[in-house]
Amino acid sequence: MCAHQPLCPATDSPAAHVVAARPEQGWSLLCDGTVVFDDTGELLPDGRVVQPRRVTAEGLAVAA
Repeated sequence: MCAHQPLCPATDSPAAHVVAARPEQGWSLLCDGTVVFDDTGELLPDGRVVQPRRVTAEGLAVAA
C-alpha cells in the first residue's frame, strides 16, 4: 500500500506509520493497510478483526 523504503513491516509489527488519521471519528490508517481504532481494536487488510483490548475494573484492582 505504501511506497516508502524500506518496505512496510508485516501487519503484526508495531513499526507501521500512520498515513491518515481521523481522531474525531476514532481511527487511523497505517501504511500497511491496517485500520486502528481508539478503543485498541484493529481491522487488518485481509479482513480479520483484532478485538479491542479493554481494561476492566477487575484488571485495575490491586490485591491488598
